[in-house]
Amino acid sequence: MTSQPLRVRLLNDYEIVVEGLRSMLAPYAERVRVVALDIQQPSERQADVTLYDTFGQVQADQRKIDEIIADPAAGAVVVYSWNTQEELVGKALDKGCRGYLEKSLSAAELVDRLERIAAGQVIAPEVRDRGVEEPAGGAWPGQHHGLTARESEVIALITQGLTNPEIAARSYITGNSLKSYIRSAYRKMGVERRSQAVRWGIENGMLPPQEV
Repeated sequence: MTSQPLRVRLLNDYEIVVEGLRSMLAPYAERVRVVALDIQQPSERQADVTLYDTFGQVQADQRKIDEIIADPAAGAVVVYSWNTQEELVGKALDKGCRGYLEKSLSAAELVDRLERIAAGQVIAPEVRDRGVEEPAGGAWPGQHHGLTARESEVIALITQGLTNPEIAARSYITGNSLKSYIRSAYRKMGVERRSQAVRWGIENGMLPPQEV
């Protein structure tokens, strides 16, 4: 008897992000089936696993995780992030998330871990001292302009109006690392000032859709 594909719900405020995730999982359609692409809207479709991509979100936003876990259609909730600091991972698991997966995983590795989580395992990344690798797949705003995922996320938070101290604190990165991301991103964007960066971000999809 052939088992049914795992029902996966993808959750993020940015359409390009969830569409990129769906494309990443598409070659594994016999093992995973995307049943919902959530962009600031709840889904009534039952899922086995909800993969919450933290792009453009405050990394320590525990209220958002609470909302997702409270959804009876969500199934096992899994955080998907490039930021795998021990404190963030611990908070998510303490809240009831069944997994915390790093974006450096290949598509095959991601599918394998989603299947194991759906089967009852709790999976978290090993704590690393070195820098986190860039995502192995997916898509994000600014990608076609040469921005890395981390640079793009920083610009998205700038576009949303957060200050540097707020971004550093909520993203769990140092001020020096943040400044490095900003300098690199500004060069690629061809801007020099924050006001120019905000305008560039608005024009290039860095603002999530507004809730109505």
